Amino acid sequence: MRRFVLFSFLSALLFSLIASHSLAQSTISEKTEGMQKYEGFFDYWWDDTTGKIWLEVDKLDQEFIYVNSLAAGIGSNDIGLDRSQLGNTRIVKFEKVGPKVLMVQPNYDYRATSDNPLEEKSINEAFAQSVLFGFEVAAQQDERILIDITDFLMQDAHGVAERLSDTDQGNYSVDASRSAIHLPGTFNFPKNSEFEVTLTFTGSGAGSWLRSVTPSPNAVTVRQHHSFVELPNDDYQPREFDPRSGFFTVDYQDYSAPIGGEFYKQYIVRHRLEKKNPEAEVSEPVEPIIYYLDNGTPEPVRSALLEGGRWWNQAFEEIGYENAFQVRILPDDAHPLDVRYNVINWVHRSTRGWSYGSSVVDPRTGEIIKGNVLLGSLRVRQDYLIAEGLLAPYEEGIEPDDKMLEMALARIRQLSAHEIGHTLGIAHNFAASTNDLSSVMDYPHPRATVLPDGSLSLEEAYDTDIGEWDKRTVAYGYQDFPDNVNEDEALEEIIQETLDMDLLYISDEAARPQSGIHPKAHLWDYGTDVIDQMNHILEIRQTALNNFDEEVIQMGRPMADLENALVPIYLYHRYQIEAVSKLIGGVNYAYNLRGDGQANPQIIDGDLQRDAVQSLIQTLRAETLALPENILDIIPPQPAQTPYSREHFRGYSNPMLDPVAMAEVAANQSATMIFNPERGARLTTQSARNPDLPGLMEVAEEVLNATILGEMNEGYHGSIQRGINMAVFRNLVGLASHENASPDAKAITKMVLENLQVSLTERIFEIDDPTWNAHFNYILDLIEQYKEDPESFSTPPAPYTPPGSPIGSGKTIEYGCGIFPEGIPLGNLR
Repeated sequence: MRRFVLFSFLSALLFSLIASHSLAQSTISEKTEGMQKYEGFFDYWWDDTTGKIWLEVDKLDQEFIYVNSLAAGIGSNDIGLDRSQLGNTRIVKFEKVGPKVLMVQPNYDYRATSDNPLEEKSINEAFAQSVLFGFEVAAQQDERILIDITDFLMQDAHGVAERLSDTDQGNYSVDASRSAIHLPGTFNFPKNSEFEVTLTFTGSGAGSWLRSVTPSPNAVTVRQHHSFVELPNDDYQPREFDPRSGFFTVDYQDYSAPIGGEFYKQYIVRHRLEKKNPEAEVSEPVEPIIYYLDNGTPEPVRSALLEGGRWWNQAFEEIGYENAFQVRILPDDAHPLDVRYNVINWVHRSTRGWSYGSSVVDPRTGEIIKGNVLLGSLRVRQDYLIAEGLLAPYEEGIEPDDKMLEMALARIRQLSAHEIGHTLGIAHNFAASTNDLSSVMDYPHPRATVLPDGSLSLEEAYDTDIGEWDKRTVAYGYQDFPDNVNEDEALEEIIQETLDMDLLYISDEAARPQSGIHPKAHLWDYGTDVIDQMNHILEIRQTALNNFDEEVIQMGRPMADLENALVPIYLYHRYQIEAVSKLIGGVNYAYNLRGDGQANPQIIDGDLQRDAVQSLIQTLRAETLALPENILDIIPPQPAQTPYSREHFRGYSNPMLDPVAMAEVAANQSATMIFNPERGARLTTQSARNPDLPGLMEVAEEVLNATILGEMNEGYHGSIQRGINMAVFRNLVGLASHENASPDAKAITKMVLENLQVSLTERIFEIDDPTWNAHFNYILDLIEQYKEDPESFSTPPAPYTPPGSPIGSGKTIEYGCGIFPEGIPLGNLR
């Protein structure tokens, strides 16, 4: 028996050795016999019997670009996994080590740009590289190697499982038994090889967002795309970044730079564009920049997006190009993630949300390889809804002329131009709205006009072209200079000419509502004077509320639908609150360089800051925030089988519309801006430097004297004012206990609370109204609770606030460009 076992073992061992020897000796031709070959950048074969893809590596140690993307997404704005979403862009190369082939990603964040190979070697060895995957050599023929890349393609390269976990949507992983190569998205071309896979994620604990968009939440199926792309040739000349230019960048540290020289290097991100004749005043390009609109986009949106995208050709014409920028319809046989196409994708989600402009960028130089725009399809419907709320257009109960549609399409044209601008390499310019609408790279608010008869007009709701700043920025990034021109001097001249035109450029960090301090950089606003604009916005809001009745909806619609249009109208001033608040403790500044003549930072004038406080106090008055009672009398709860959505108010009196909770929500937005911890710190520091400037104590007392310590309205307006008071108190205590508040801001706010306690104690003995008496006693009780244990104290939460940005009233996560799905590797997404 033992002899038989030994014989069997030796036989098996011999068979294994023979098989291994046979495998090692097989050629690529032998190994791939009978398989379907795809010839292109990397030749590869599809094995239908095993469901595998075999790749021929004939470019060992030769770098190329690897991009992963999401071809078919999940459809939830909150989760942030959209169709045609770009992932990471990496430079990689294949290295053979014995029987293995490694996919290696060099580290281009740290470089040596000298000609000394030993200096370059020292940098390469100082910082980590990344081996992204390892493959076994399946066959070899001359210098060509065959590897099985199926497992590489089938991994969760886009981080779908991680994203689901991060958004509390469950714990998922790839189920290989339900995943496969997706051949319709797998193709090959001379300069790019494209692969696509169907991945099914299984798991448990599906969150509500995921359950709302998947037929079976325990099995989430998407498609991921992989692109291997030839590196561009060396004819492209990187252009150095200037902080005044308005461009995105690729950055690296140059350890070969001389001591005292520029160590931190930045190139602007842009497409390659060259004139056929650089000497000519006007010339066609060697190759135009062509964008392709998603062929699944319906009319009339299709025509609007084409028109808005083509606005950019104006900028290229001004710098001497003819037909340099074009927008066409994507061919029916083209794949939107094919790296050869710049694509404007029309993306559907279950809720409205942001649109994005992202790019595949060569990290060595900043050259854009592919522009990729994602436009959320529900945005146009939201603008249409806002127009209905403003115009109350259904007098006869049927649809009137196309005023609402024209307004919505005007916004879509602007949105197309805006997101394409990002994929041209251009950042936001949030100062454009106060600078004669000089850029399409701002976030625009719809412009409305109050007519003499008390109605509203939206005739010029949105701009109809790119602006002057956009043209100047394109000139900096894309001007092609003749050989006899000093490029550095010519670029500086472009910048100086732009400054001489008083075209201000201020981007994201200065405009965000919580952290922004610039008096002229705002989201969703227009007009040169933000305080005057607040008055105008409040007038439009009140006019729309006064006109708000059943004529907002068409005949036959549920009356409860009125609330859909009411929410963005009632909160119509929410963005102007953010704009005005930046004057308080604000600082005016520019992205100035030494010697360029621009002014140094200047604190906002004290009187203007005080005017801003008074402007915001308008938004904390009962007469401003009290919803007209006739509206309360016509909006019923949602009918059966029609659930409330995120776009509706929630209140204390559910299911009926609650005007007190609505007022508290609106007031909470103003109070949050006023009692922002960074703003509080600036107020204390600025007033310490200059006693003529308002300090935090002054601002807090002004707000309290107008609200909690102000007039005690009776009846309905009294209820509204008490809701406003709670919003003010909540944010005042929030500042006193905020972990990021400065010591001075905390100390002053606590003193303000002490003073408030004294004042309310005195007031209680002076009033007869039992409701107001109870209200003040409630606040006093909360102050005592806070003083006894400030670490664990928390005020009653604010009522639910319907989401705002993007304009209107989907909930999103804000990022740098802001604004991106958190945790997703989005490359140069803006």
